[in-house]
Parts: sequence; C-alpha cells; structure tokens
Amino acid sequence: MPKDHLSRLIVSLVRESLDLSAITASHRSGLGQPPFDARMMAALLLHGYASGMYSSRRIAKAAVERADVMMIAAGDPPDFRTISEFRKRHLEALAGLFVQVLKLAEKAGLVKLGHVALDGNKIKANASKHKAMSYERMKKREAELQAEVDRWLEAAEAADAEEDQLYGLRKGGKERQDAGTAESGAGGQSAAQLNRSGQPGPRAQPA
Repeated sequence: MPKDHLSRLIVSLVRESLDLSAITASHRSGLGQPPFDARMMAALLLHGYASGMYSSRRIAKAAVERADVMMIAAGDPPDFRTISEFRKRHLEALAGLFVQVLKLAEKAGLVKLGHVALDGNKIKANASKHKAMSYERMKKREAELQAEVDRWLEAAEAADAEEDQLYGLRKGGKERQDAGTAESGAGGQSAAQLNRSGQPGPRAQPA
C-alpha cells in the first residue's frame, strides 16, 4: 500500500491524533470476548464513509477482500453486525471524531479525503501568510463539515436498514455477496496494532 494511500492516512490520523476515551470507556463485547479495538473500528468506518461505502455489510465484505481495508482490519475483520452496532452505540462520539479528522486533514493542507472535498490549500495558504481564519468563517466551515458527517451517518443508517429488510439479520453467506453488488464500488505496523485490544496481530499468543 503506498505511503500516501487513504487507508494509511486514516490509520495514522486515528492512532495519533484522536482521543477515543469517550468510546473506549464504554466499549465492551457482549459475547464474553475481548472487543474489537475501538481505533480499528473507527478507522474502518471512517475509511468506508469517506470512500462512499456506507453499508456495514459492504464494509465487512471489503475487510476480507480488499487489500486497503484488510490492512486496517489487520487480519481480524469484524462482521457486519459488529460494525453496525458499533456505529449505533457510539454515534455521537463518532460524529465528533469524524469532524475532527476532516478538520485535521484540512489543516494539513489536503484538498480531498476519499470522496470528500476539503479546503486544505486555502487554509494552508492563509496560515503561511499569517492570516487567521475569522471566527465566523471557522464556525461556518465546521458546520459544513458536521453536515457532511451527518450525511454519512444517515446514509449508513439507511443502507443498513434497507439491507436488514432484504437479508434479515443472519450472519455471512450469500447476503455478503449481494451487499457487495447492491452498492456501487468506490500495511505494516500501524495496521497490525489496530486489532482486538490493540495487540500486534490477530489474536496473538505469547511464545
């Protein structure tokens, strides 16, 4: 995966720049197993939504088929119900975190994050000329980014509701293949540290 690939950028932003304490404080598995690492789950959702991939089934399918998404899941992909439940349970916190990511990307000078157009060049140019963004403009831009994130989350809810009606809530099987065609398509150490409980590698066992 190229160093400037979207998946690597998102993993880096989530790992190094976000405070996920609001999520990790209440992130527990209901099945008596260690929960999937919250950073990995947030990165999976952010990558999917920024790429125009809103269905939890489609994200789960990509996590076992697409190299860029497999890199984020680090060999321990969650199923679609886990992805959907994570979004629903942490909806408010995720909305704030995703807006924060878009603001960080703009501050870094990016003009695009996946399918999302950003004002990075303008913001970087202003900073280089020692011009501060006005408070009014800053609040307006934040509201625009919040609207974009709200649109992501609404699209994800709608996609999951539609597919739940089509396929029910059963796990895996033909529905995963169908979900992949129902919606149009869009390494290393950092990803390996984003699986369950932050361990290096899928369910690593001590030597």
